[in-house]
Amino acid sequence: MRLVIARCSVDYAGWLTAHLPSAPRLILVKADGSVSIHADDRAYKPLNWMSPPCTLKEGADDSEGVWTVVNKAGEKLIITMEEVLHDSSHELGVDPGLIKDGVEAHLQELLADRIETIGEGYTLIRREYPTAIGPVDILCRDADGRTVAVELKRRGDIDGVEQLTRYLELLNRDPHLAPVRGVFAAQEIKPQARVLATDRGIGCLVLDYNAMRGIEDDKLRLF
Repeated sequence: MRLVIARCSVDYAGWLTAHLPSAPRLILVKADGSVSIHADDRAYKPLNWMSPPCTLKEGADDSEGVWTVVNKAGEKLIITMEEVLHDSSHELGVDPGLIKDGVEAHLQELLADRIETIGEGYTLIRREYPTAIGPVDILCRDADGRTVAVELKRRGDIDGVEQLTRYLELLNRDPHLAPVRGVFAAQEIKPQARVLATDRGIGCLVLDYNAMRGIEDDKLRLF
């Protein structure tokens, strides 16, 4: 990536015309060929840009202070440099991509590791407990030794309650586990899902992801 801070003006010539008067700006030239011009506001949004594939020619028309960026449609971004304040290039390499936090798998891992979140005296039997229709997210025992099946969602809706209901029907056929009660756990539980769960004797647990990661909060509630 090339970073250039310069006092410049910018003209766009394409399906319309646009002009940015002279001012200090940041110009980003990325390895994919894209060029974008930024001011010190507007968050991540550039003032103007040219998406790849495009070509950058410096010193067009015998003028060293003019950059011309042309895309495959023939549109042009003409950057007229008046004063270059900074010019540096950096090799960033291949980006590993964004790893999203708070997905169901991570919630499951956190809750299994902090099983007492469900209630005092709870112990873990196992994660991904197998059944004929798929694995139960968490199977555990409460302080009285009774089996509890936990279904985890980021956003809990009626479908999640129905899924847990089917698991409970199967698990309660096993004399070594029965009676099995259910807990529907999610970062957010929709009102309709809560009503259905309550009607079926299923507990609802609202998970505070930050608190589970060790960040103090008081929003964790068991209903």
